[in-house]
Amino acid sequence: MRLTAQSDYSLRMLLYLAIRGDTGATVADVAEAYSLSHHHLMKVAQKLAKLGLVDATRGRGGGLRLAVPPGEVRLGELLRSTESDLDLVECFNPERDNCRISPACRLRPILGEALRAFVETLDRYTLADLLGNRTRLSGLLEIAPARE
Repeated sequence: MRLTAQSDYSLRMLLYLAIRGDTGATVADVAEAYSLSHHHLMKVAQKLAKLGLVDATRGRGGGLRLAVPPGEVRLGELLRSTESDLDLVECFNPERDNCRISPACRLRPILGEALRAFVETLDRYTLADLLGNRTRLSGLLEIAPARE
């Protein structure tokens, strides 16, 4: 299984904003910090704003800030919101299942169980759990840590 860039960049953007705290940031700040595409991060910011996780203000003095405390952002929930397709194999989706052995296959329930365990593990963690080494992250991203 591989996460899409949307999920990866969403996690990175939320982490960046959590480190910045009330200071907030622009999409350009996040793009530069991670050496990522500004265009892709604009789409991520829009998605996160639509999900209610980020406040986005346009214009002078605008930017991005977390809309909720880091402890309220469950990583599993974020993953389910940013991944359009968690189907590990085609038989997870009856509309696309063309596998001849699906009616007798025992792999689908095993993979389903593994996927549930993966997402349930992520559900146990929040964005706040990723901030335990805030000072080191701030240094690596070359940003001033948020006022606590």
